[in-house]
Amino acid sequence: MNRKQKETADSSDEEKTGFHPATLVFNGVLKQQSHKVIYSFFPRHEDEMKLEVGDPIYVDTKCEDLWYEGINLKTGDEGCFPGQYVTEYTGDSEAPFGLKGRRIHINRYHVKFLGSIEVPFHKGNDILCRAMQKVVTARRMTLELHPPTPCILEISDNGVKMVDKTKPPKISPKKDSMMKKVEKLLSGRHNKGHNYYFSLKNVSFCGFHPASSRYFAFITKHPTDRRFACHVFVTEAGESAKPMVEAMGAAFRRFYSEFLDFTNPTEDIYME
Repeated sequence: MNRKQKETADSSDEEKTGFHPATLVFNGVLKQQSHKVIYSFFPRHEDEMKLEVGDPIYVDTKCEDLWYEGINLKTGDEGCFPGQYVTEYTGDSEAPFGLKGRRIHINRYHVKFLGSIEVPFHKGNDILCRAMQKVVTARRMTLELHPPTPCILEISDNGVKMVDKTKPPKISPKKDSMMKKVEKLLSGRHNKGHNYYFSLKNVSFCGFHPASSRYFAFITKHPTDRRFACHVFVTEAGESAKPMVEAMGAAFRRFYSEFLDFTNPTEDIYME
């Protein structure tokens, strides 16, 4: 085979195997797509995960009841879903592309949300520490009436998401009848806690308190007005919040590196 024939063969092989598995760095561990979604699935319980046709899925566990547990590599959500709604992903699969050319990093932390307060400036350790002190002091005064909200803080390359994990008390451990399930579906009482999302481009500063590293906060700017707010958290088990600051810093670097590559592509620059 001559060189020209070899290049043609290599090109056809690339076209044939052009489906690349999606990957996701989840809490520091690389997860690679093992399945793809073939039927949409809308969750009706808190531990279930939403699926849309074509979503890349990493299956962690296959249960005996034909339900799977895994991670949606497109959304970063994790949970269980019917096994018949997905199929194994292979290089010969006639499926749409996964998350080709980009690897998303997601880190999740169990924390308690203490509150938010408006601040005069978008950055600075002094601004951050004073805001944390005010929020913590106010929270201590109302601790019995309004305890801190347990939540999951998700830091990714796209932004910061806070998932409220407050759950209503269970009335009965027994399984619901079909009529009860219909009532829950219509009333919406099956939904998870509220989600709050902050785009990374609107996050201007973050850090932990130097005197007590279990307190973590980040500052966001208003999308249109010159106003800033500081959001304060405390780690659930009292551990240091330093890993959260490091995850946020790494997300910033990846975000702005991609932004610069997009706005100033080197392949479009020519020297005369």
